[in-house]
Amino acid sequence: MEIKYPLSNDTWGSEEYAAIDAVLKSNRFTMGEKVAAAERAAAEEFGSKYAVMTSSGSTANLLAISAMVYSGRLEKGDEVLVPAVSWSTTYFPLEQLGLKMRLVDIDRETLNMDVEKAEQAVTERTRGVFAVNLLGNPNRFDELTAFCKKHGLILMEDNCESMGASFEGKQAGSFGVFGTFSTFFSHHLCTMEGGFVITDDEELYHYMLSARAHGWTRNLPENSSLHTKSADPFYESFCFVVPGFNLRPLEMEGALASEQLKRLAGFVAQRRKNAEYFKSTVGSDPRFYMQKETGRSSWFGFALLLREPDARMRDRVVSHLRERGIETRPIVAGNFARQPVFSRLDASISGELTGADYIHDNGFFVGNHSIDMREQIDWLGKALGEI
Repeated sequence: MEIKYPLSNDTWGSEEYAAIDAVLKSNRFTMGEKVAAAERAAAEEFGSKYAVMTSSGSTANLLAISAMVYSGRLEKGDEVLVPAVSWSTTYFPLEQLGLKMRLVDIDRETLNMDVEKAEQAVTERTRGVFAVNLLGNPNRFDELTAFCKKHGLILMEDNCESMGASFEGKQAGSFGVFGTFSTFFSHHLCTMEGGFVITDDEELYHYMLSARAHGWTRNLPENSSLHTKSADPFYESFCFVVPGFNLRPLEMEGALASEQLKRLAGFVAQRRKNAEYFKSTVGSDPRFYMQKETGRSSWFGFALLLREPDARMRDRVVSHLRERGIETRPIVAGNFARQPVFSRLDASISGELTGADYIHDNGFFVGNHSIDMREQIDWLGKALGEI
């Protein structure tokens, strides 16, 4: 079957292929200066002091959460509030680092965590909030930061789907003590696999530099508070201070990131143009409603939800779109409490997850790209009109 409306598109041009070729000719493939250059560019682009590149957005979350635990900002057994709708790798690092999750329902309109429901979720063990900016849409950070301040909670951001989004002029990903980004193929930028963590906290930055590469001291600056380096380079070559991982990106990914970051503003601008056209055409179908934008979304994709609940109709719509060559997916992972893996997690649920259940049963997602998509959007509108 011909795919007429794919979930994602290729954003590479001749510059990206030239960047890969330069790495191949250099004979340096593992993390080096290309990655360091991409980190400097990312920190500047997203308005942070520090950026750490990783092998994926998933490992960006793992690295950031590990730094929170190793630095003592969070302790094993602490509870973290998370939205009930997100991707698996929002939740798994919390489990893997010994933290407890408490799922909070989402707002049916914005698809982000419902702050009023979060108020009801706080317990004496709650220490932080891992907020997710879903499908390009930033949280209402005026409300969320006030909530965290009121309860003395640490705000952290999973911004893997929302690169380029902003709220009241500030970049999504820069509101929390850290923010994570993904540069997987289907995301705003593509480095094959890859991701970033940004932070203004120097100590967290140092913990991430160490944990990213085995937990050793080799990548730490001389003045790091984590470790006083020995004058003996033989000893320092294999000195370990935290139980780390191997989450290092490749030089190819660093080179690609530097080129792609130059074009991010243009990519996001085109995605927003596509969104306006989508809203004026498909979005006007009275049977559906779209995700409500807060701040300035970078429109990772387009979520459509039935105005009247009918899971059988949603399944019928998805099946018909597949026949018309239109790729669809669930809205991220739907209500994560309904995933089979949930029974394996140290997690609790706050109240009823009615919003998460609604999108799980009545919603679906189609892609948005960095090119003019009027032709694909018209095809989608025609296919929906046939139902």
